[in-house]
Amino acid sequence: MQRFIMIRIGQALIAVIVVSVIVFSLSHLSGDPLTVLLPMGDVAPEDIEAIRAKWGLDKPIVSQYGVFMGNALRGDFGNSYAFGGETAMGMVISRFPATLQLAGSALLVAIVIGIPLGVITAAKKDSFIDYQGKGLAFLGQAIPSFWLGIMLMWLFSVQLGWLPTSGKGGITHILMPAFTLGLFQVAALLRLIRSSMLDTLDTEYVKEARIKGLPEWKVIWKHALRNALIAPLTYFALIIGGLFTGAVIVETVFSWPGVGQLAVGSVQSRDFPVLQAVVIVGSAIYIAANFFVDILYAYVDPRIRYA
Repeated sequence: MQRFIMIRIGQALIAVIVVSVIVFSLSHLSGDPLTVLLPMGDVAPEDIEAIRAKWGLDKPIVSQYGVFMGNALRGDFGNSYAFGGETAMGMVISRFPATLQLAGSALLVAIVIGIPLGVITAAKKDSFIDYQGKGLAFLGQAIPSFWLGIMLMWLFSVQLGWLPTSGKGGITHILMPAFTLGLFQVAALLRLIRSSMLDTLDTEYVKEARIKGLPEWKVIWKHALRNALIAPLTYFALIIGGLFTGAVIVETVFSWPGVGQLAVGSVQSRDFPVLQAVVIVGSAIYIAANFFVDILYAYVDPRIRYA
């Protein structure tokens, strides 16, 4: 087990380094932020160079990356270019609770809808309910989240006037964003649970439980489901990644003041420090989630340790 953990830690560190190199390179390939932030025709060249030196943009790229990594390890990504008085990490931290609230609500939607539907469609294999469930899973993974968000706003806000179109407030503000973000994960969980349940329902211990005369609901919901949930456990890290990446689009559509909306704004203004902080923090969360899921799965199924 210790060897397995050390291997996973090494893989996580390599992933963090690769992500940092990619983020740093892409952000600098997008252009000079001073061309966006400063009115170039009205600023003296010596003032531009002074600002460039202040932000370290006059140094070679390799030196900039070395400084960036050293500071990033301390959680220091510098000050925002667009909001000079605020630190990049501070801006991410201030927006993170809103994204966490949205992602948590979407995860709840996925679990409450996806798992029961996966169980029911597996128990009713090849029935009308099963075909409907598979159709929902297909649509859930095919419909673009931005289109779904716009359609929900048109129906429930514009036509019916039941829900607010944007912003962050009470429960009415989060219903549409949470459903929009969670629908893809509902479809994915439905398909995954259905597949795992079909394999589990065909095992000997489930057949034995039925022979003993246990009620069908008890066989499915107590015996089969408990074991069928082990396989989808590895998908949890992908759910976390999907929720945080999907939040970029959903937060923009619904003007939800989270990290995703901040990321879009930083790209538009070429705000390198904020963009780097968003991506590095998001990647670290995903890598950490994947690491802990791997450890938990190896603990539940010891065969994984030796794979």
